[in-house]
Amino acid sequence: MIETLQTLVVALVTFATVVAIHEYGHFWVARRSGVKVLRFSIGFGKPLLRWQGADGTEYALAAIPLGGYVRMADERDGDVAAADLPRAFNRQPVAARMAIAAAGPVANFLLAILVLWGLFLRGEVGVVPEIAEVAPDSLAARAGLQSGQEIRAIDERETPTVAAVNFALLERLGDSGVVTFAATYPDSDVLHHYEASIEQWLKGTEQPNLLRALGVTIKTPPVLPRVGALTEAGSARAAGFQVGDLILEADDQSVALWMDWVNFVRARPDQSIRVLIERGGRIQTLTVTPASVMSEGSAVGSVGMSVALPSIPESQQRHFNRGPIEALMASLQRTVDLVGFTFKSIGRMLQGLISPSNLSGPITIAQVAASTAEAGWVSWLGFLALLSVSLGALNLLPIPVLDGGHLVFYGFEALMGRPLPERVQMAGYQLGVVLVLSIMVFALYNDFSKL
Repeated sequence: MIETLQTLVVALVTFATVVAIHEYGHFWVARRSGVKVLRFSIGFGKPLLRWQGADGTEYALAAIPLGGYVRMADERDGDVAAADLPRAFNRQPVAARMAIAAAGPVANFLLAILVLWGLFLRGEVGVVPEIAEVAPDSLAARAGLQSGQEIRAIDERETPTVAAVNFALLERLGDSGVVTFAATYPDSDVLHHYEASIEQWLKGTEQPNLLRALGVTIKTPPVLPRVGALTEAGSARAAGFQVGDLILEADDQSVALWMDWVNFVRARPDQSIRVLIERGGRIQTLTVTPASVMSEGSAVGSVGMSVALPSIPESQQRHFNRGPIEALMASLQRTVDLVGFTFKSIGRMLQGLISPSNLSGPITIAQVAASTAEAGWVSWLGFLALLSVSLGALNLLPIPVLDGGHLVFYGFEALMGRPLPERVQMAGYQLGVVLVLSIMVFALYNDFSKL
């Protein structure tokens, strides 16, 4: 119960932050454009808390915390007092209306840039992408990559860390063509270049493991089967597992590494497992029955457990210390990369190259927000920046009712010298509502299917 409450609180704070910044962008530009703002609301539905500002705007916190809105004086929405007609949104020049519509996504991007700037100024640490093993007949093997090498670049994008390698691979998800690699041997800075062909790489794969799909194992300390965290509703917690337990055997089979345990559990949905553990220097026996969950169309076992990751030796870490200007440039580049990746992923999802099951809704976002908060404020801020970019980019999609749809309508008006006919706009908004609601329902379905 406490865990659920903590997840809910963290999720609400995370959602409210990115939504408030988005709506404040609209609000700030509207006010400076001379538009009268009637209400600034975080959330939809019945207001739980509201107050009148000195500026005449009503500020509200509403019951449904999945968005927000800025309501402006507009003759299309109702009567506007004669004194306020010059401040009505619909009477503003098209350039001002476009600026107001774009201000929300821009505010989200600025939030991401600011957060990332602070994190980069603080300093970054990443794992060096040194190859420990190359799987036979894998993409890496076909390219010619070898154990002991360090992956320096993928598709000419520098990859100084494992996270950078994963991001570069994400950009090729569902893609076809040639993947290029640059790598070095130990104690050498000479770049060796490799390439391999792909055809709709990992098309339709749910939650792909990119390094495994590439066919490389990164050199890291062995990940022992030690419990790092337990979900509240998982069968492991019900069976008596505790954080810190070291798993020794499963059904009399030795368990040396975490992945040994994962593979053992996944292969036994709804089957009882006798587990030998070490806790505080003492050996104990527990019995757990993995729940059956769907993964890539098959039922697999899950006990609601995550691993306690080992410390990375200093020799396998890469530190980044940036000055203010360098950190700012890095935060701008990271934000641009994330925006581009968001649009590219949406395009490939529409083409059927990326599984739509990867589309997440509020439940998954809440769980991720909570887990990053548990990992520390640095991880949470990184997720906040990512979520802010995603919200801004999604709102720029050319769907009526979203900011991008408004910009399309206003752009047409600017080019043609007249607005689209009212009936066309209304039909577009109705279609947009249906489309957005359908996406939300599908995202929620994905969330529930992962529980």
